[in-house]
Amino acid sequence: MNESHLWAAEPHAAYLQWQTTEAAGADRRRFSQRSIVQHKAMFDRFLRHLVTRGVALATFGPEHLDSFFDDVENRCAPGTTTRLRYVKLIDRLCRHLVDVGLRHTNPAATFALSAAWPEDEPEPLFLDTDADTALQCYVQPDAGDDTRLCRNRAVVALLLGAGLTAAELRAARWRDTVIDGIRPEVRVPKRGARLERTVALPPFSTPPLERWQQAHPGPDAALLFPAPRTDDKPINDVLLGAIVREALDAIGFAAPDMSPRVLRNTFARRQLLSGRSNEQTSALLGLASQRTVTRIRATIITPLT
Repeated sequence: MNESHLWAAEPHAAYLQWQTTEAAGADRRRFSQRSIVQHKAMFDRFLRHLVTRGVALATFGPEHLDSFFDDVENRCAPGTTTRLRYVKLIDRLCRHLVDVGLRHTNPAATFALSAAWPEDEPEPLFLDTDADTALQCYVQPDAGDDTRLCRNRAVVALLLGAGLTAAELRAARWRDTVIDGIRPEVRVPKRGARLERTVALPPFSTPPLERWQQAHPGPDAALLFPAPRTDDKPINDVLLGAIVREALDAIGFAAPDMSPRVLRNTFARRQLLSGRSNEQTSALLGLASQRTVTRIRATIITPLT
């Protein structure tokens, strides 16, 4: 089977083979394993969109890219470069498909011409020390809390206390969370490019998790935060985002991004303020690169001596 036929018959396998043997970025350097994992997930999402539209890699046109990019933007927080990264990826893909003879034209070329990386990356959003303390107080359980509020306080407490991503929190199970031992901690399994890690839980996060466990008991293998009215499906991103926004509203925090990312950045900044190095903090976040933490450290003003 030649390469063109492989792309038509087994696009997932063809993409992975291309990424691991030939593909390179604008600087001609081969992609890292972490980038390959991310690119493969992006390609899979794009391919699913084409399938729902009844077209294939050889037949999709600009109108299908329009609908795909609109869907990407609708699902992303404002100010992110997600759409741009998809444009670059699909343009690179289409140029390769032309090279191997599967396509005659590149429908992504027009999109790529108008796409450019921002000159300056947006400054990461986080809670300052006072707002961080206020949110830690907000998540503490109250005698009048109903089940919904118990869950919401526990969700925010875990995000703020352990620096989990939204996807990691949605996948968390009770067996991964130890709150009654000498050293409360949460174990975060490897997920995609994110490294496996164990994060110690700070004292403020354990009371809301204990109250949630009492309000919604389950076996060790059960999801920590299942979707409402079910125990086998995780809470979805829309509800998770609403929970975080409600908590941030409660302490008077307002910003363009009110997502779980703000709490993850706050966790990272708290580690840096406590004296941890970029390498140590990146490890707590499950990151192989220190780029994110370096940007967060830049927000810390060092007093003049």
